[in-house]
Amino acid sequence: MNISKYLTLKEVINSQTAIRKGIDNTPEKEHLLNIKNTAKYYDIIYDQFKGNIRLSSFYRGKKLNTAVGGSKTSQHMTGEAMDIQGINGVTNAEIYRYIRDNMNFDQLIWEFGTSKEPAWVHVSFKTSGVNRKQVLKIG
Repeated sequence: MNISKYLTLKEVINSQTAIRKGIDNTPEKEHLLNIKNTAKYYDIIYDQFKGNIRLSSFYRGKKLNTAVGGSKTSQHMTGEAMDIQGINGVTNAEIYRYIRDNMNFDQLIWEFGTSKEPAWVHVSFKTSGVNRKQVLKIG
């Protein structure tokens, strides 16, 4: 089932941890609208970098979120957050700067890595309410 121009539901819920631990990561019905909304932003980023991005995490049900050590308030659990990495010469720092400078996000997190390059970029978008444009760094 396509969620957006470039994402399927299978990609959105894919998790090696869920597979390894036998966790059902099927989204709750109420989270599908959030997933579709967030996926629209993925498509914008995908187009900006001509497909040279990779989704490393998107929807995580509560059990999976606990298994990976995610925040108890993680927007991954509501389908409003995703983790992205650059591929084929696109850097995570470029993705981070593009989102920071051009998108209306809720949270943007430079996750781990170095002062020049995050290990990945976490970004969330609220489906309803006001996006906070909160810029954070972890690690």
